[in-house]
Amino acid sequence: MEPTIGKPNFLSNILVKVLLFGVLIIIVRFAYIVTITGESCNLGGFCFLPENFSFVIAGTGAGFSTANRAVESTSAGPSGPYLSTSKDWIKAVHFYSDIFHDLVSDGYLTAISKTLCVETPYGEEVFALKEIGILDSIGIYKKASKPLVISSKENGWPFDENSFDFIFSGGDRLDKASQRQLDLTVSEIQRTLKPEGFFVAHVIAKDKYSLNSFLDLFNSCKLIKSHDIEGYNSSMPFIREIVLQKKVGSEVHSDVTSENTCSIPGYKRDLVRHAESLIMEEPLKPWITLKRNIKNIKYLPAMADISFKSRYVYVDVGARSYGSSIGSWFKKQYPKQNRTFDVYAIEADKAFYGEYRVKKGVKLLPYAAWVRNETLRFEINHDPGKKVKDKARGMGRIQPVKSDSSPGSFNGEVDEIEGFDFAEWLKSTVTERDFVVMKMDVEGTEFDLIPRLLETGAICLIDEIFLECHYSRWQRCCPGQRSLKYEKTYGQCLDLFTSLRDRGVLVHQWW
Repeated sequence: MEPTIGKPNFLSNILVKVLLFGVLIIIVRFAYIVTITGESCNLGGFCFLPENFSFVIAGTGAGFSTANRAVESTSAGPSGPYLSTSKDWIKAVHFYSDIFHDLVSDGYLTAISKTLCVETPYGEEVFALKEIGILDSIGIYKKASKPLVISSKENGWPFDENSFDFIFSGGDRLDKASQRQLDLTVSEIQRTLKPEGFFVAHVIAKDKYSLNSFLDLFNSCKLIKSHDIEGYNSSMPFIREIVLQKKVGSEVHSDVTSENTCSIPGYKRDLVRHAESLIMEEPLKPWITLKRNIKNIKYLPAMADISFKSRYVYVDVGARSYGSSIGSWFKKQYPKQNRTFDVYAIEADKAFYGEYRVKKGVKLLPYAAWVRNETLRFEINHDPGKKVKDKARGMGRIQPVKSDSSPGSFNGEVDEIEGFDFAEWLKSTVTERDFVVMKMDVEGTEFDLIPRLLETGAICLIDEIFLECHYSRWQRCCPGQRSLKYEKTYGQCLDLFTSLRDRGVLVHQWW
């Protein structure tokens, strides 16, 4: 009788158990990948599915009854995969599907709408539209992701005028667009949208100023609805959904008002109410008090989002040297929200013209800002007792040629220079859709220029003013003595600031 072979059988049983345990681990891993994360082999590591297999789980939101069968194999090509299977992509499709269902319910979107989604890199919005039955939908982006997204041209979109019933911009893509890109996108939306068609945008627009700046861009459209909704990720927890409708015919220009009148809107007046308080009592040492006051100033870009302006402009009236305020203050300290500003330097003193020739990005206007176009007398003088270095220049004043001498003794330089109508120049240079910041230091001429800005309506074009008001202040050199250089009192300066703020102008006391 031969002996029983027990050892090999024991080893075989152990090996079978190990293999079964390994298979169990693979099954659990696969179940986790598919049911929990909604992904396949793109997780890497422990995965045995083919790399070109793609799977999207059916969502619980509306419009996903066909999601599983809609997704085909995705072999990556030059234009990228047909569909993405990342969690973010799937989450975005869920989100936009619900958004579009609501827009259908509100009557802004129908099954036969010809629809365009702008600035969509991966076409989540387009896929969501097709899933809910709006088949005539396409996306556009600088780089194609076919068949959902086509590429745009550098100078415009490859569509005829009045092509679309509905145009959509998702995410905060318009907020992040460059100035050139934003201008082009806005122009193309208004060109390709049909009259009475709808444009829906998702933007951040945290404040009234930002919202109204956005609306000002679309002069051919009217606001239908604006409300806040929840976002779908932490980077954009809430969204402002704006619904616009393109006007027809004469509606486009029906809101034009008289060119010499303007009314500062309420959202700009709200900013004035949040500005720093004016210095109500005359300072004994104005050269110290006013300089320190810069720490209290509440800049407009610190109170509101300026993203949706067409252009950004800084006008320095009485600029003197480049380093006087443009280089030392505006370039370094003013909060520009990463926007590029067109800078205009208006300076009557010829002594400073040379240095502006080598300053890039600054346009010099070698004239005197005035209330009309005429030849003026330009005076360079110093306060009595003030010590001036050899190469220093006193602050210049402009006077009409036929006027009498200004108060006080004058023993400085006198020159003639051309003055120009500043208010009319401003109206021909900027629009209400531009963001305009102005600093004015014109040695007393502010009492002529400010009323002119109000009279012509040009004041409404300025978003923020930094104004130095000149009065017979206490002198630094001579305690107890006032300067005879200016006639106005501190009270008159205060009245000027107060009247501007009462009209809704965001003005700051400058030095």
